[in-house]
Order: sequence, then C-alpha cells, then structure tokens
Amino acid sequence: MNSRQRRGVILLLLSVLCALGAFAGVLAVISDVNSKVGPETTAYRLRKDVEPYRPLRADQFEKISLPERWLSPTAVTDLRQIEGKIAVTRLKAGSLLQRDMIVERPQLQPGQQEIAIMVDAATGVAGKITAGATVNIYATFAGEQKGDPDQSRMIVAGARVLDVGQLTPVRDRNDRNDRATSTVPITFALSTLDTQRVAYAESFAEHVRLALVAPSAAGSPADPGGDRTYTLEKDK
Repeated sequence: MNSRQRRGVILLLLSVLCALGAFAGVLAVISDVNSKVGPETTAYRLRKDVEPYRPLRADQFEKISLPERWLSPTAVTDLRQIEGKIAVTRLKAGSLLQRDMIVERPQLQPGQQEIAIMVDAATGVAGKITAGATVNIYATFAGEQKGDPDQSRMIVAGARVLDVGQLTPVRDRNDRNDRATSTVPITFALSTLDTQRVAYAESFAEHVRLALVAPSAAGSPADPGGDRTYTLEKDK
C-alpha cells in the first residue's frame, strides 16, 4: 500500500468516525427532548364559545395530543367526563377543557316536580339567576274587589333552579301599561304544592318576580315563615 492509498484509508476512517459522532449527537438530542417532553396524551380543545349553564356536547370539542407533563391534573382526557355536565362560566374557543370548568347538571330529588315558567328578564334578577341557584318566588295580585289593596305574596321559599332558557322578546299588555320587554323561561324543582302555587301565580298574578337567596350557614335559605302577604297598608 503506497502513501496515497494510506491517506485515502485514513480519510475514510475519519469520515466514518465523524458520521458516527454526528449520529450519536442526534440520538443524544432526541433522548434529551424525550426526557423533557415525555409521553403524549389526549386532551380536548373547544371548537367555539360555549355559553354557561348549557348541557355540554361532544361535537363542541376537538381531540388533540399534548405531552402528558404539560397538562394540568384537572385536564379532561376522556369526553365521557362531560356526560350530564354543564359549563359554570362562558368557555372560550381554543381553550383546553378542564374539570373545574364544569359541574353536574341539577337534577330532581324524590318527591319533586319540574315546572318552567316565563319570567320578566328585568325582574328576574337581571340575568344573575343560573342553574343551581336558590330563589324565593313572589307574585303580585290585584285586589279581589274594587277598592281592595293589591297584594304581594311570597308563594315559594327556597325554590331550586334547574335551568335558565334563552331571552324571548314579548309585548306586555295589561290595564296599566303596554310595553316591549323580554322574558326568559326558568325551570324549577318544586314539591307538588309549590308547583300548584307557581302555576296559579303564572296564570293569575299581575307579575311574578324572583329574589336570589344566599344560602344560610346550614347550606339552604331560611324560610321566613309567618305571614307571607304584604300590602302597602302594613307600612302605615
């Protein structure tokens, strides 16, 4: 083997060593990236905005893959977790779905009935009532005979709200005014007697109003008891 051949062999060996070194470097980078990123898992991203207190559907989300270590412990990784759930706030498109964004949809308890009535949006606590809220229901009745005072009566104390529907424009016509307004259907979980009271008030009361009630220390609103009827003469 002459000197030229020896130089060729040496250059060939050096090229092989450089290639092996580069390959080892690539493997080291890949190993480092894998150690930092880790295995991937499934997550769900919102396709569009979702209104609060509405039942969730699978078609509102898109499936994506993300490194498991980048997800928070509350991330939803299985859409079966949204069954029977509602959003507690307005969910923005592009957000990752988290378990603390959703809650169980309120359900009927034994002995309760579900009833929905239309309530004036302005007098229904102006949009602050949501599914799961507790309210007192008031109705205002005209005097039974001419000259009798009008009455305001609490017809149900501590009614639980199951659902709040969409605003519906209507025109309110009665003996005292004629005005455009908006109403919203609100669904309650009530006992049989309270269901009858609400149905009667919706049919015969001049107005039905809701008062949002803060829970007591025991976790439920206090029932005032006693006389629930008010007339202006009581303040005189």
